[in-house]
Formats: sequence, structure tokens, C-alpha cells
Amino acid sequence: MPMSADVLHQHLIEAFPDADIAIEDLAGDGDHYRARIVSNAFRGVSRVKQHQMVYAALKGQMGGELHALALETSAPIEAA
Repeated sequence: MPMSADVLHQHLIEAFPDADIAIEDLAGDGDHYRARIVSNAFRGVSRVKQHQMVYAALKGQMGGELHALALETSAPIEAA
């Protein structure tokens, strides 16, 4: 059974409570998403580690309920 965007968002907000999260269903099937996550948790962390943090937040559901997830992760840009 595919994962709904609401369930995906809930997993992400639990792991990154300060995050600005945008989710797009790429195929309309609840199985292929793009997620843009901006969180202070990513500050000073490599892109690979950021993505690993997101996969950990999905609690093993990546590759099962969720087939594909394109990720865009970053820390907030600080105003100068």
C-alpha cells in the first residue's frame, strides 16, 4: 500500500519539527514523491548525511510503502 503525502509529512515533521516541508506527488500514485525540507538540523551537515537523516526519519518504510523520494534538503539561509 502506498504512503500518503500526509503520512510522509507527519514522519518528516516528527523528525524535523522546525522544518519548512513541501511535498509533491510526482506520478499521482502515492508512491513517487519530491520533498523539499529546510531545517536547522541540516546546518553544517553534508548533503549525504542530510539525506541519511531523512531516510532514518522514514523508519524503514523507504523501498516498501514509499518507492521513490527525490530529496532537496538544506538549512535555512540566514539574513545578513
